[in-house]
Amino acid sequence: MGREGGRGTRGWLAGLGAAVGLLAHGAGVQPGMPAPLFQARDQDGTLVRLADYLGKSNVVLYFYPKDDTPGCTREACSLRDGYQAIRKAGAVVLGVSADDAKSHAAFAGKYHLPFPLLADPDGKLIRAYGVKMPILPWASRVTFLIDKQGIVRHRLADVDTARHDRQVLDLLKGL
Repeated sequence: MGREGGRGTRGWLAGLGAAVGLLAHGAGVQPGMPAPLFQARDQDGTLVRLADYLGKSNVVLYFYPKDDTPGCTREACSLRDGYQAIRKAGAVVLGVSADDAKSHAAFAGKYHLPFPLLADPDGKLIRAYGVKMPILPWASRVTFLIDKQGIVRHRLADVDTARHDRQVLDLLKGL
């Protein structure tokens, strides 16, 4: 047990998740389609609905595999660091994974994430957007930009976890 080749189980699972996730990038909700409406609880137990943002704000809906794993942490921290610029560009950020609210609360608290992380332990939201990994019960790393009318304007599957805030800001300029 322990480490194999210098990587622990968490590293192996993250690598497997990234590799398997590549298989899922071709399906699901695409630009020009209405965004599937949803409601889910965030890390604080608050019910978050896509409908609450319609007519008010663009939505950056980012799906990620697992709380507190290296790639997911880089991505969340990038969005945290660019959060004020994203808000100034007229968007809110909502993260989604299959982790439960307790896991999200620990993750958000540890890294001081200023945006909701939606718990989707039954995978309903992940399936609705077509981002479930083929083997694991996790979401693939995919981000959707949804406009104020509820239309998906961008689907970003080639996520640079360390620069995700910049990728999102570049796409928001076109909305």
